[in-house]
Amino acid sequence: MTDTTLTVALAQIAPVWLDREGTLEKIKTAVAEAADKGASLVTFGESLLPGYPFWLERTGGAIFNSAKQKAIHARYLQQAVSIESGHLDELCRLAAQRHIAVVLGTAERAGDRGGHSLYCSLVYISKQGHIANVHRKLMPTYEERLTWSPGDGHGLRTFPLQPFTLGALNCWENWMPLARAALYGQGEDLHVAIWPGGEHNTQDITRFIAKEGRSYVMSVSGLMRPADFPDDTPELAEILHNAPEFLASGASCIAAPDGGWVIEPQIGNEGVFVADIDHLRVLEERQNFDPVGHYSRPDVTQLQVNRERQSTVRFLDP
Repeated sequence: MTDTTLTVALAQIAPVWLDREGTLEKIKTAVAEAADKGASLVTFGESLLPGYPFWLERTGGAIFNSAKQKAIHARYLQQAVSIESGHLDELCRLAAQRHIAVVLGTAERAGDRGGHSLYCSLVYISKQGHIANVHRKLMPTYEERLTWSPGDGHGLRTFPLQPFTLGALNCWENWMPLARAALYGQGEDLHVAIWPGGEHNTQDITRFIAKEGRSYVMSVSGLMRPADFPDDTPELAEILHNAPEFLASGASCIAAPDGGWVIEPQIGNEGVFVADIDHLRVLEERQNFDPVGHYSRPDVTQLQVNRERQSTVRFLDP
């Protein structure tokens, strides 16, 4: 290892679905394994804690005023992550103890928005164990809008991580060119894309973003198989009726700044996958293309980003 290299980990695991504490135990085990393998960064899939809302498309999630949908949604709210309540405190302490940074996808029950709505939130925990960023997904995708609320630009930020500058986006946000540009403009050269799981998501876009940004790109996904649903899952029989082998097949992977594979998509495999990445490869590929540097024209096109945390209430106390 040199001062230009970084060891990173993809933690491709299944949640203990809709069980925050059970899933946190699996996450902490994976963090410890990544640290044991020498990783300085470990990443997890979208809304892994406490799980992706798979029920929506399998139980008629769009039926208005459905008692069944209300009951499942209430369970999701109960098991969601409240940062203000300390739900991630143990994970933060572990990150500090093992000196490893963590990117984790959560369903966040946001106290600053009243505490009764959910956001698909990407949490970045620093190697010092501090929650450095909570990025709420700008636009939930398709049926996700039935359970997640639209986020804001507050979390469109990058962070130094040894020789790299780290940024991250949730799932289909990675298809949003202006969201990517907001991170490129802050010097991002290690991009983390988190997904619920599937090669249909990660196979093409991972290499595309790597080539566009001339950066390393880590796509990390969760897994979900029929056997991963706990027996007490609400509406379990309906969710599993004619279920495929995988509801989320993983396909976590890492691409280099030239678009070549560092780790090819890991389809269906649960585990912690580790690789060394070298910042010199970023510098080499920026020689002929830098999307916000020598190959940009800010006199012609510019991006304006609103990073204010959105709220419906402003209190002006004396």
